[in-house]
Amino acid sequence: MSRRLAYVVISVVFANYLGNAFSYVLNAGPTPARAAAALVCLLLIGYLQLRVFSRPGSDLRSGRAHLALGVMAGLVYAPVPFFPNAWHGMPGFLAGSALLVLPRRVRWLVFFAVALSNGAIRSLYVSDPAQLAYYVVQSLVAGLVVYGLSRLPALVEELETARSELADLAVSQERLRFARDLHDLLGFSLSAITLKVELTCRLIGTHTERAVRELTDILSIAREALADVRAVASSYRELSLADEIESARSVLTAAGVRTTIETDHPDLSPRSRTVLATVLREGVTNLLRHSEATRCTITISGTDRLASIDIVNDGALAETGAKRGSGLSNLTTRTSAIGGSLLARTTSGGTYHLHAEVPVEPAPENQAAAPRFSGPPIATRFAQVLITAVVVGYAAMAMTLVTYYPVRSAGVEVAAIGIVGTAVLVLGVVIRPHVRLSLSGRVLVLAGLAFCVFVPPLVFANPYLAGVPGFLAGAGALLLPRRAGWIAFFSVVALQGVIYSALGENAVAIAYGVMATTNHGLVLYALTRLRSMVNQLHEAREELAAAAVTQERLRFARDLHDLLGYSLSAITLKSELTHRLLTADPDRARQELTEVLQISRQALADVRSVALSYRELSFDEEARSARALLSAADIDVTVRIEPCDRLSKEVKVTLATVLREGVTNLLRHSKAGRCEIVVSSSGELVTMDIVNDGISSSHQSSRDGSGIGNLTTRVRALGGDLQAGLTPEHTYRLRAEIPIA
Repeated sequence: MSRRLAYVVISVVFANYLGNAFSYVLNAGPTPARAAAALVCLLLIGYLQLRVFSRPGSDLRSGRAHLALGVMAGLVYAPVPFFPNAWHGMPGFLAGSALLVLPRRVRWLVFFAVALSNGAIRSLYVSDPAQLAYYVVQSLVAGLVVYGLSRLPALVEELETARSELADLAVSQERLRFARDLHDLLGFSLSAITLKVELTCRLIGTHTERAVRELTDILSIAREALADVRAVASSYRELSLADEIESARSVLTAAGVRTTIETDHPDLSPRSRTVLATVLREGVTNLLRHSEATRCTITISGTDRLASIDIVNDGALAETGAKRGSGLSNLTTRTSAIGGSLLARTTSGGTYHLHAEVPVEPAPENQAAAPRFSGPPIATRFAQVLITAVVVGYAAMAMTLVTYYPVRSAGVEVAAIGIVGTAVLVLGVVIRPHVRLSLSGRVLVLAGLAFCVFVPPLVFANPYLAGVPGFLAGAGALLLPRRAGWIAFFSVVALQGVIYSALGENAVAIAYGVMATTNHGLVLYALTRLRSMVNQLHEAREELAAAAVTQERLRFARDLHDLLGYSLSAITLKSELTHRLLTADPDRARQELTEVLQISRQALADVRSVALSYRELSFDEEARSARALLSAADIDVTVRIEPCDRLSKEVKVTLATVLREGVTNLLRHSKAGRCEIVVSSSGELVTMDIVNDGISSSHQSSRDGSGIGNLTTRVRALGGDLQAGLTPEHTYRLRAEIPIA
């Protein structure tokens, strides 16, 4: 929207400059040929300005741009002898374009030289110093307007590019941190499993008791690693405090714990909300695992600055003290990271109290290591200086104009006071980015501007004493709500035309008043809005980077769940099977351990692949693995896969992921005796059905967890659909339909 707004404003402002010049041409009564020639010259100036100098992406240092600048100079100076009164506004286009095209050392010299040349040319036709000063200032201001309106859209585009680069760098840092977490948590566990499996394979048949102990250790490590997967994945997701509250109420009630939950807290930032939700989840988990509580009270309250959660139960936890484990330590780290605190204690009455306190709006995360982009502050300062110079320039033009027209005593002084008052209100309030006014305050500012603008011309019957009425129009568009602001804008423009007409001015003067008011208002509005956009983009860099990081965290969480959750579940299942077979069938046990070894090595590779942000699953490998794994669990499995050569790599990877997650959920959450996996294609769709006979609707609804949600996100990203639920045949079916292309 910002770019479209810039193009509209630029087009209208430039058209008004050119239209005003053409009105003076027509007012001089030219022949049709001369009028047509003037129109062609003006249209060429507008074309060069819009299509060459003001177009983002144009190479303004190229020979084409320099040639266009030379043509612009000819169009600005050559028609002057033929249209001296009409062409005095055109040097502004040349001055602004020179700032855009010429090298830094030369451009400002040319800029001021063009402005002075306009005064020198006008001195051939007028002798009044005030008029000559007006023409010089007019060229300076018009040049700055042309330069600013042409340059700021390009700056906005540059800032958008810069913020994307910054977000990418932040994502890269997040990937490194995630890789570190994976290595610390899972690398050791998977390496230990691999070593112990190799040892157990050698012990089978010779040292059975030692092999049993090693298998027990493998199971323990695998279960702990699976918990670590969930811990890492959940730490990369934003938790919902409301969902956690309802979950806590449901779980505690089901466990026979009388629960009272009271919530009265302010709106929290996502970080604070997630930390409180994590404290609530961990507190309830510890209560259920480590206490025999019968009553629990959960209170969430807060002020404008702090929010707190208190979890009190009547079953003192066994882990309070030195052996409390890592759960509370992790919570302490989390709360401290955002400036909060956590306290866990057992009271003399035998109750256990967990108290956490976090700020409502925590300080921004430390971004010291993030690279900084030097462009936005420069653009911000440039925008502020530019708009200030334009406002002062327009006020100076109005000052020189009022001294030229004869009025009765005190008229010039009153008009000068009105112009100064208008400029002060605009510079001090209207364009200040950090000034926040109520609606009544904004109306009061507009009333002050209206007094400064309209009192002098109406009292002294001279429309040229109005100062800069366009500032009132632009201020209305800036200060009032959008629809009311533009109504006020066009009302001021129309009123200026009415004043010129009522005071006896001719059509050319009326057109001048309307177009000048429109231009001044649009320039004020555009430069203020575009400056505001530059500021907002500058201030939003870290927020956008944080949003990109959040998206990356969600992707990491999905990859971690889909890849490692399956592998660790398979390791656990096969280790349990091996444990049962160790004495009854050593050869089969050795075979199962060999597969465990392969899976653990693959899982270790998955750790690296997730950290590297890419892993292409093989659907054929996943199908073979699913058949073997289900058979090992004594499930009668049927796999029918129709060949389809038109499947893209993305579709194959997604189907492999759905198959892996479907088999994982089946093994974890059902008591199936039969499973059927069918992949078929028809028309432009490929369909995969995973059907089993061992799950009920209530069981499924409570156990799906985040897996189905992750799969749904992946399938829908390819334009497909995923459904999970009971069939009329009382079986459970997971179906994925994905477009082939």
